[in-house]
Amino acid sequence: MLRKAIADVQAKYVRKDLPEMRAGDTVRVHTKIKEGDKERIQVFEGVVIAYRRGQPGSSMFTVRKTSYGVGVERMFPVHSPRIDRIEVMGHSAVRRSRLYYLRDLQGKAARLHREEGAVTAAPSPSPSPGPEPSPV
Repeated sequence: MLRKAIADVQAKYVRKDLPEMRAGDTVRVHTKIKEGDKERIQVFEGVVIAYRRGQPGSSMFTVRKTSYGVGVERMFPVHSPRIDRIEVMGHSAVRRSRLYYLRDLQGKAARLHREEGAVTAAPSPSPSPGPEPSPV
């Protein structure tokens, strides 16, 4: 009886707008932050080192980034209403579902190799060159 009630409450918060993600993806998580009476969006960009699927109330993913030489990890509930949106910036070729070994690596060793045809952010359009001036 209690499990059914919990499942009904969790079903209301299931998100349908989530992109396909897996361990090794570089993502940008746009999170709603409340400061006083104001609310703003804060972006956390890093590598997904763990993605735990399960029931909507318990599915989480962990994102790791290095900020000023210090490793920072955040765990996000997948179906949280505090998450505004998730952007997948690219995929990396990994052979594990949990990338906890990245915690012990630094510098270039901590980088993952991009997959062929990886999704990347669209570059800003460069200004097109106008007509060349004619010599006078």
